[in-house]
Amino acid sequence: MRSGSFFDTMAFGKSLKTVLRVVLQQHKWALRTRDIACRHLSKGMPEVPVMFRSKLEDGPSFQDFLRNSSPTTNYLPQTDEDPPPYLENNPPAGDSQKVYLETYGCQMNVSDAEIAWAILKESGYRRTYTLAEADVVLLVTCSIREKAEQTVWNRLHDVAALKRKRCSSQLPLRIGILGCMAERLKEEILEREKLVDVVAGPDAYRDLPRLLSVAESGQQAANVLLSMDETYADIMPVHLTSNTTSAFVSIMRGCDNMCTYCIVPFTRGRERSRPISSILQEVRMLSDKVLQLIQERHNICKQIHLPVQSGSSRVLQAMGRGYTRETYLELVQHVREYIPGVSLSSDFIAGFCGETEDDHQQTVSLLRTVRYNIGFLFAYSMRAKTRAYHRLEDDVLPEVKHRRLDQLVTVFREEASEVNRKAVGITQLVLVEGPSKRSLSDLAGRNDGNVKVIFPDIEVEDEHSGVACRARPGDYLLVKITRSSSQSLRGVPLHRSSLRKSYGYR
Repeated sequence: MRSGSFFDTMAFGKSLKTVLRVVLQQHKWALRTRDIACRHLSKGMPEVPVMFRSKLEDGPSFQDFLRNSSPTTNYLPQTDEDPPPYLENNPPAGDSQKVYLETYGCQMNVSDAEIAWAILKESGYRRTYTLAEADVVLLVTCSIREKAEQTVWNRLHDVAALKRKRCSSQLPLRIGILGCMAERLKEEILEREKLVDVVAGPDAYRDLPRLLSVAESGQQAANVLLSMDETYADIMPVHLTSNTTSAFVSIMRGCDNMCTYCIVPFTRGRERSRPISSILQEVRMLSDKVLQLIQERHNICKQIHLPVQSGSSRVLQAMGRGYTRETYLELVQHVREYIPGVSLSSDFIAGFCGETEDDHQQTVSLLRTVRYNIGFLFAYSMRAKTRAYHRLEDDVLPEVKHRRLDQLVTVFREEASEVNRKAVGITQLVLVEGPSKRSLSDLAGRNDGNVKVIFPDIEVEDEHSGVACRARPGDYLLVKITRSSSQSLRGVPLHRSSLRKSYGYR
């Protein structure tokens, strides 16, 4: 059965619940029957017929109920039925119509809005941040409190007034309610003053292009079916604002807690998680955006802290770090491909529980391989209440810890000295921090890699005005590097400058 009204009628939702209830009851009976039969078999009781026993042996196993397993037999018949509308390969095109999104409520709704926009963008819609320009207005709603719903009802009247004023030469403005309020008040939203054209529950955003297409013909369209699976595992959200300082990564949807005061299980359905692969893919995408931003923007320091603690995969596992030596080195390579010349800093622990001499030498080799600009190195000291305190033994002798620490410090300084030596003779832009701690006649600042630069506190010419001046904290100076060590660079100040002038900002 498949028609345009299949997902648009409320009656179907009710009949579906009845069918599902019957199916679940039958499934419970079947599992109970199989469990009883298995107990008979284990006791060697003859009451189980041979035919029934063979069916049990050939039936589905535990693996067949796992999402990613590969059962040996297909127990479900293959059908030629079309997929439901929200899984169509060729959803209706948006024809560059403009969508205006407003989000109410929790961070999950922010994520939902990003998913909805990703789907609509793929279908040819364009985004607008101006309500008056919109062809489609979508409100992502919250039902956690009555006040949240009343806010949406008030906003609907404002948008409906805009719809009535729309020019007859334009397409009718379509108004949609998305999210928890759509799920909880579906019938009321469609019937109350006929303000809304589209209603889509939290699991129905894939169906938005079709619903909007139905609404374009003057009909109301709704899809509020909840899913038992993660509905958007393969969709990469489009983060809605380019100037935001944070981004949300959705890990799971729904809730099974059934707190007596909470509506969430009824508006978002049962708890289910995204596959780890899709979570990692989105986090990598966001990380790459951060790396790209660092590479592009000259007002962001080209330095990243990548704590590693140990160069041994075995020790990293004992520490519970969640990565191996190999994956860490892959990350370092990835960062350097995005940001050539990036400055890297890290933390190291010498003598962690169970660390062998071979483990230690792997950390030494990691230092030589990566060649950090800045390092923070310490001997391990066990802390009460930590997992190591309760489960591991602090079995590396203190003198061994300090010998290994000394070697790590020596190797770090050798490699950092070599890295910093390459800056000698180069003119760098330095942000002045203040007087040097070691000499009142010197100033200290940081270059683009967050490496300390020391230079004399003397008068220099301002590149913009041509007037001689003394540098102050917060100023930018062009400094020619003359000497280097493992910890810092030394140089001669040439001019007072600015980011805009040094990097040719327009």
